[in-house]
Amino acid sequence: MNAASFSSLSDGHQRLQALVGAWRGEEEVAATQWTDAGPATAEVVAEAQFGGLFVMQRYRQRRDGTISFGAHNVFGFDQQNGATTMHQFDSMGFVPASPATGAWNGSELVLERSSPRGTARVTFVFEDADAYRMKLQFKPAGSDVWQDMVSGIYRRVSPSAKEG
Repeated sequence: MNAASFSSLSDGHQRLQALVGAWRGEEEVAATQWTDAGPATAEVVAEAQFGGLFVMQRYRQRRDGTISFGAHNVFGFDQQNGATTMHQFDSMGFVPASPATGAWNGSELVLERSSPRGTARVTFVFEDADAYRMKLQFKPAGSDVWQDMVSGIYRRVSPSAKEG
């Protein structure tokens, strides 16, 4: 689908298209209750779906040559509430009761989701059309302290905009 085809989408849906493409990332993983600290690499492939109404993202993190974490994320825009949404299904196996929600502030997208375990916050900062930074933080239930989990910089490998 070409860029002109997206022009009929709402501004919120158009903003999602920044995620579309194939990306490679260099990450720093913090020590948490789930994993040890250390470097990682990531492969991210995101495609526009249903005329750009959603973006489907496949994420694979590698540590020491093996896949250490994987996720499928579905980004959308809830026009009624003016919120960007992200449903995440990952190799940890927790079923999300609700999507992460948030908004854009300039070139930054911040999404949060709460569960009985605590609140997760993911921040995407687009440096330009071919690079973005991501930071994932977690605040355990009953705590006021955000813990860094993963941060990285991702560079575009391909501008894939395949329609599904």
